[in-house]
Amino acid sequence: RVLRGGELPEESELARISESSARRADEGVPLEAVVGAYHFGAEECAAQVLATAGPDDLADVLLVQRRLLGYLRLVSCAVAAGYVQERQAALGDEQVARQSLLSRLLEGGDPRAAADRAGIRLPPSYLVLGITMGPHPDELRPGVNHSVAARRKLRRLRNELQRQTPGVPLSVLSDDGGLALIPYEGPAADFAAADRERLGRLVEQLGLMCGAELLVAAAAAAPEGVANAARMVGEVRRIAEASGRGPGLYLLEDVLLEYQLSRPSPARDGLAALLGPLAGRPELLDTLRTFLACGLDRRRAAARLQIHPNTVDYRLRRATELTGLDAARGADLLTLHAALAAHDAVRRGEPDTG
Repeated sequence: RVLRGGELPEESELARISESSARRADEGVPLEAVVGAYHFGAEECAAQVLATAGPDDLADVLLVQRRLLGYLRLVSCAVAAGYVQERQAALGDEQVARQSLLSRLLEGGDPRAAADRAGIRLPPSYLVLGITMGPHPDELRPGVNHSVAARRKLRRLRNELQRQTPGVPLSVLSDDGGLALIPYEGPAADFAAADRERLGRLVEQLGLMCGAELLVAAAAAAPEGVANAARMVGEVRRIAEASGRGPGLYLLEDVLLEYQLSRPSPARDGLAALLGPLAGRPELLDTLRTFLACGLDRRRAAARLQIHPNTVDYRLRRATELTGLDAARGADLLTLHAALAAHDAVRRGEPDTG
């Protein structure tokens, strides 16, 4: 019709094309196949015209080409609009169902009904990840739209998490981190060293893909235990951050001392008080914390703090003078670790979790 009369499709016809495309989206037909069908039809029309055209028909051939291009411009837009709108609606419903399942898991209780509504098979266990995400370099660069850079970073993290995860991961993430649940096809008690290595590599890959440093605390839990695991992972993450640990993966076993000392008790308050003389000297406290986190390596500590190694030595001596505790003495080393853990817990105002 377009070739014969030159009249492009009207709004009503374009609406029918969009509706047809939406049905194909609902059926799972790929978008490229739907758009390609209209282009295939246009190619067939052009082939029939060209097969009978002669040298004197150049003007008509050009007219055919112009009308076909006009037709494809309108139809392609209508097909894409109908398809995308349907997929967005479906994805919106799917996302709502998944977030409902995630909320149910984090609340505790039986999540099976929510999983059925989301069309998701509950795995035997989940790996519960508490993620702290640093900034992408573009977020710190002058002249760059920082919010756009943050959204791109987050999108890359989500895409890579989906790509690397068997099954359906669940997450609630913002540009500085959040929580993610990764299906684990085994009992939580079976999580072992080999699983930790794989999870550590995943954390490294996620950091590379999103272009930011990730500090991730993790625990394995059955679906009904996800709520408790999420609370514990949150504490492990806060402890790892407060104790000056760098990016990477941390389990409870990595912060056992700090975790135990974060529980409210008279002993915790007494340990925290040992660092009271440093309360007005944050540079001394930070240097001591970094020195311990770097395994008593003054040069590594200096590099992390971006100061001269001699400055590290001076600050450590000053901290020893004020507290009477020397990190170089074996008897004081454990006390300092414990005092820092207690100090951080008191500063955060940890609630009594029993």
